[in-house]
Amino acid sequence: MEPADALNEDEARTGALAQLNSCLLREGFEAFYAHDRKCYLRHVATNTVAASQPNPHRPFSAAEMERREQLLVYLQACTEDELIEEVLLPLFRQLGFHRITAAGHKDKSLEYGKDVWMKYVLPTRHVLYFGIQAKKGKLDSSGMSKSGNANVAEILNQVLMMLGHEIFDPEIGKRVLVDHAFIVAGGEITKQARNWLGNKLDASRRSQILFMDREDILNLFVVTTLPLPGAV
Repeated sequence: MEPADALNEDEARTGALAQLNSCLLREGFEAFYAHDRKCYLRHVATNTVAASQPNPHRPFSAAEMERREQLLVYLQACTEDELIEEVLLPLFRQLGFHRITAAGHKDKSLEYGKDVWMKYVLPTRHVLYFGIQAKKGKLDSSGMSKSGNANVAEILNQVLMMLGHEIFDPEIGKRVLVDHAFIVAGGEITKQARNWLGNKLDASRRSQILFMDREDILNLFVVTTLPLPGAV
């Protein structure tokens, strides 16, 4: 499927893609060309792309940098729900998390501090459960500022609620506790905010908190070759 190997067709390999997908679609997969002009396989139902383990710390190509800038523009303009549904859910699915369930914002009283819960199956077949508390903007420890930064004290309350409340896993028919909590921000999570949260949590709870800010989202999204959100 290399573009340079095209025979009696252009480098888009339209005919070759059609023949390949006529077989793959019966198994629930489809082939496509990404921005790097390489052919990938995608699971149709979950939109998960078959790819090697992503390395967000490697140098990016010019095409990847362009995708990164496009996603940055999207993150600056999107709503909190769009951040969750169009960026975080596809990203965590691609990274191997399962049973990803968004709480949504229609009924906050039933959310119990979680925007999303999901689970990850270790190679030993043990299961870890994760909750996500997502905020669109920047997180700092100065409270609500004029620029609309999220109140980190509110985040603390929601995280404590998340870690203390059980979730029901229908696949095993049991209620379980969240093992780790992701604090995700569409902007920067300042050092002051991280330190403030760390000081407010005891040692056992501190080890349960994971941070992911805009830089982490951008780098992971680019290296996983996921399609950009539809609005980009």
